[in-house]
Formats: sequence, C-alpha cells, structure tokens
Amino acid sequence: MTPETDASAADAPAIPLPTDDELPEQVRDALANLPALNIFRMLGRLPESFRPFLQLGGSLLGDPNIDPRIREIAILRVARATGAGYEWAQHEQLGRSVGVTDADIEAVRSDEPEATLDAEAALVCRVADEISGDVRLSDEALALLLERYEIEQACSIILCVSYYNMVSRFLESTRVEIEPESPIAGRTPDEFAQGRRSTKK
Repeated sequence: MTPETDASAADAPAIPLPTDDELPEQVRDALANLPALNIFRMLGRLPESFRPFLQLGGSLLGDPNIDPRIREIAILRVARATGAGYEWAQHEQLGRSVGVTDADIEAVRSDEPEATLDAEAALVCRVADEISGDVRLSDEALALLLERYEIEQACSIILCVSYYNMVSRFLESTRVEIEPESPIAGRTPDEFAQGRRSTKK
C-alpha cells in the first residue's frame, strides 16, 4: 500500500506549522523563494538547522552521478518502508518527472519489488529496505552496491537513503500534512534541488 498520513481523531497531538510572525526574517525570506511546502515551513522552527538540512537534501537530489529515476525509486522505497505519506506524495510527483512509471510505482509499493523492477532499481529498493529496517546495510547488499557503482556513487545512494529516513521520521513525528494542491507539480528533482542548494545565510 501507499503510505498514508494517520487520519486519527481531530484532537490528536500535532506540532503546528509556524506562522510568518513566529519565524525569523532570514527564514521568511528563504521560504519566499522556495516552493510552499509544509515541510519547509515546519523546518523554519529550527533556524540553525533550516539551511544545512535543505542544502544537504539539495546536494543529494542534484547529484549528477546518480540516475534520477534510480534515486527517486530509492526515496519512494524509503517512504514505503517508513510509512511516510508526505514523503511518498512529493516524490511520486518528482519521480514521474524523471521517468518513474506506473509499473515502477506499483513495484515499489509491493512486498517484492525485485519481481518486476530492473536489477538496478531492485538493488536500491533492497538498500532502502535494509537501511530503513536494520540501520546497517548487509554485507551482501553492500557488496552488490560496490559491484555496480563506483565508491562515491555507492556512498551517495547510502547517504540519500539515510537522509530520507531522517526526513520521514521528522515528517511523521511532527505530523506534517500534505498540501491540498502540490507546490511542486511539473518540477524535476534537479529543478527542485536548485533552490535548496542556493539557500544561504
């Protein structure tokens, strides 16, 4: 199943998104130049972490050494493994813009993605499952990763999967809700990453 946001009782606890009045000027200015995503606004509650968090994510999304389709499949598998509905919603859109197909998405949703995905996509799904569930990548999976990729590429995939595990846990624990209308419709991951990488103090 696609991860979904927990639709429990209306009085369930949640951390509210900050208003502009609650944010420092430099964060408000940065948000004005980014897509109006709820995760960015929630991150604004942490001004010292705001820019480093976005810049790391931008560097991973814009890494030219990793095929964008493969990276988005890995991120979607993290969202599936961690039940992060918000992460899934955003990266399904980004993934489609770089060639992730309906069949890919159905495979990533499934219990056995390797049954229908190509070998490279199936491998990054395995990496996402193992890091999400076990923290430590198995010796076998790491060996397969190093057999297919250069060391720097393997490190990029591992860091990307690890980063989006952090993102999913932040999203789910703060209860960030999906926007009614997507602010990133039609954007590619690289276009999305450019604004994040250029965010400066």
